[in-house]
Amino acid sequence: MITVELRRNDNGNIVSFTMSGHADSGPHGHDLVCAGASAVSFGSVNAIAALCGVELDIEMEDEGGFLRCSVPNGLDDGAFEKVQLLLEGMLVALESIAEEYSSYIQVNDIIGR
Repeated sequence: MITVELRRNDNGNIVSFTMSGHADSGPHGHDLVCAGASAVSFGSVNAIAALCGVELDIEMEDEGGFLRCSVPNGLDDGAFEKVQLLLEGMLVALESIAEEYSSYIQVNDIIGR
């Protein structure tokens, strides 16, 4: 199962997200849940870099199955708001996948840690 964990600060802003595990909803190379979740998360990271000029702090495993991204400190308000909008959009897309494929992906939205 893929587990997505979004962490928010006390103000409700997303400060990081972690995606780990494997969906195993189909054979390697034909796993639609994995492909969808990967496309949404990597697309969001790339959109943040391209549209906001912000490079998230990224950790990932070469073999896949793990991605952690953190919003860097010290962003100006405009860039921070744009990053938040794109991350909230990512959350909506991942939750849509989880609604249809709850046996393969779980999304946890954690506030205040």
